[in-house]
Amino acid sequence: MSAPPTIPRRRYVVLAEGAFGELASKTAMGVIRYGPDPVVAVLDSTRAGRNVREWLGDRYDIPVVATLEEALERGPTALLIGIAPQGGRIPPDWRRTILAAIDAGVDIVSGLHEFVSDDPEFAAAAARRGVELVDHRRPPAFHDVSSGRVHATGKRVILTVGTDCAIGKMSVALELRRAAVAAGLRGIFVATGQTGIMIEGWGAAVDRLVSDFLNGTVEWLVEQAEDMGDWIFVEGQGSIDHPAYSAVTLGLIHGSTPHGMVLVHQPGRTEHHGWEGRGTRLKSLPEHVRIHEAIAGLVQPSRVVAIALDTHELSESVARAEIDRAAAETGLPADDPVRFGADSLLQGIRSAVP
Repeated sequence: MSAPPTIPRRRYVVLAEGAFGELASKTAMGVIRYGPDPVVAVLDSTRAGRNVREWLGDRYDIPVVATLEEALERGPTALLIGIAPQGGRIPPDWRRTILAAIDAGVDIVSGLHEFVSDDPEFAAAAARRGVELVDHRRPPAFHDVSSGRVHATGKRVILTVGTDCAIGKMSVALELRRAAVAAGLRGIFVATGQTGIMIEGWGAAVDRLVSDFLNGTVEWLVEQAEDMGDWIFVEGQGSIDHPAYSAVTLGLIHGSTPHGMVLVHQPGRTEHHGWEGRGTRLKSLPEHVRIHEAIAGLVQPSRVVAIALDTHELSESVARAEIDRAAAETGLPADDPVRFGADSLLQGIRSAVP
């Protein structure tokens, strides 16, 4: 099987108007934190004059600017749409900015459900200026159902799952891959969403697949990853009990047939994102462990082998207490791998999945 394709190197201005630093801007934050391509500016007039380091730390000296003209002065080669709104549609008031970027000779990179390359006005403008319109959520040509493929000998597949959507499953998988590589292991990250694809350069956005082909496509992605490494960290999506996004979680569990799962949770979050006030309260960590293991076992036995917490809104002392509480509640290794590093979680995973 041929190696997965890689995306060309670009210099990004990230469009996150009115949302940078909020949950809706997780694409922007993920690409800045983990992507290989430099980000020269963030476009958000509501936060203009500030700097990305306020949110992500001193490593990220990236200005937030008010206008595209200011961003263009920094020499970007692409405008990346950095929000992930419910429904994945292009905000109408962003059209003028996108068209102006095209007119300035800048590529457009998007992970929305509404494809920029299918928009007649954008496509015509891009053709005139000779720029590229990139839709990372466009499904691959692969169309097949799961075959029940058995993992190759010596390979270990770890899937991140969550108590909710938009809770850090991608970040946890990337941090675990980073720790694995640092430990001398052949760690591979499998991108299953648009932001992960922007970071890694290959993968498939599973929320755009025909449902019959979801499990099979995930199986195919894992097979490619096994050709490249030994420890395969599959990016999770949605949550198994989210009223809107449970289908992708089920397909990832049954398509990847993981040896182990890492359950991701944000202490303090009590309701499903986007369904606040509708009575969809999050289950306890032990309940989620039981449910995920039962659902995985319908196809292939798997265990939750670690708990990853997102504690960025908590003080360090409170974060440490929440980590200890999660470990005590579940009897599993627990930590915040983004904040405190993934070494301890990886050690626990390797002990549980020898």
